Amino acid sequence: MRLTLTATIMLVFGAGIVLGWGFTAKTAAQAERFDQCGSGYSSQVRTTLYFGTAKPKGTVSELEWQLFLRDEVTSRFPDGLTVWNAEGQWRAPNGSTEHEHTKILLLVHQDTPAAREAIRSLTAKYRKAFDQQSVLLETARVCVAS
Repeated sequence: MRLTLTATIMLVFGAGIVLGWGFTAKTAAQAERFDQCGSGYSSQVRTTLYFGTAKPKGTVSELEWQLFLRDEVTSRFPDGLTVWNAEGQWRAPNGSTEHEHTKILLLVHQDTPAAREAIRSLTAKYRKAFDQQSVLLETARVCVAS
């Protein structure tokens, strides 16, 4: 006997009911347990910030960057950070492609309102101090060895 797809699905579903197979939805607590990092690790947030260095009149100097890093970043994230230089490009409001030197700042921190506010404050201060349109920001959950 040749069964259609619908008949086959109904047959499997019916067999499941008769044999006691259960179908359960994953609860929020189960999903949270699944996302935990496991023994020896803690869940944190990795925030990567991209600071362009081109200004309307010149560029952010290495000295200006080091002062910003010391006074604004390190004071908010004293546990550590990583910075590296990069070359970036972006589309300006007039449609042209702009190129500039970029400082990339990587932070790993607790997911707290204080940390989120510190990052918001950093980007606002940098934009104001160096006349920037924006600071690119990306975040992801990470597991950190404790």
